[in-house]
Amino acid sequence: MSIYVGNLSYDVTSDDLNNVFTEYGEVKRVHLPVDRETGRMRGFGFVEMEKEEDEEKAIEALDGATWMGRDMRVNKAKPRENKSSGRYGGDNRKFSGSRY
Repeated sequence: MSIYVGNLSYDVTSDDLNNVFTEYGEVKRVHLPVDRETGRMRGFGFVEMEKEEDEEKAIEALDGATWMGRDMRVNKAKPRENKSSGRYGGDNRKFSGSRY
């Protein structure tokens, strides 16, 4: 399981997030996505912990907690949805019958 951590300050580092979650158990991995164009953090991240019960304790304790001046959103990460295919986000089905 992975934990989604949202509404983070743009100044948060992986070490900061690791330190907060270490209070609830051993952290396996922290990932803070950055914007491709600006290189700036996107305001959310993901934390994976060694034990699922530690993840649940962290979610319960930290969801809604104020940290670095912001109220964090902490919950189980949902599986990533497949984005629609095609260059402009439409679907690639061919039109049948008439031209339009």
